[in-house]
Parts: sequence; C-alpha cells; structure tokens
Amino acid sequence: MPTSPHKQSRRMSLIEALVNIAVGYAVAVAMQILVFPLFGLDASLEENLALGGLFTVASVCRSYVLRRIFEALRVRGLLAVEDAKA
Repeated sequence: MPTSPHKQSRRMSLIEALVNIAVGYAVAVAMQILVFPLFGLDASLEENLALGGLFTVASVCRSYVLRRIFEALRVRGLLAVEDAKA
C-alpha cells in the first residue's frame, strides 16, 4: 500500500512514540536527581526511578486523552484540519 510522502507510517509513529516516552523518562529522572536536593528532598536512585515511571505513565495517559479529544473535535468539524496544521 503506497503511502503519502507527507504522512508518517504507523511503524514510524510507534517508534517516535516509544523514543518520546524513553527520552521523557530519562529527562524526568535526571531532573529529579538534580533538582530534588535543591529543595531538601533526599531520594534514592530506586525512588527516583519509580517516581519517574509514575510521571511517565501520567504523561502517556495525558497525551493519549488529549489526542483523542482533538481527534473527536476534528471528526465533529469543530477543529478544522487547516487549523491543526498552522
């Protein structure tokens, strides 16, 4: 099945999403390790990894819900495709 040169394949969308999640997790954990001590918070590496995982799950859920809301708005004609590209 030929694909449009302007449309991302499902495989590349999945790869992009997985890389985004991995990078987000790494950034969250690194920021916690760097910032927590500035606020007097002492967390072990295991605690930072677990908290980063919780933040990552929350972020993935938030992204999914927002994506579905915007798709519903687009389908109902409340969000024009041209508006979304701008």
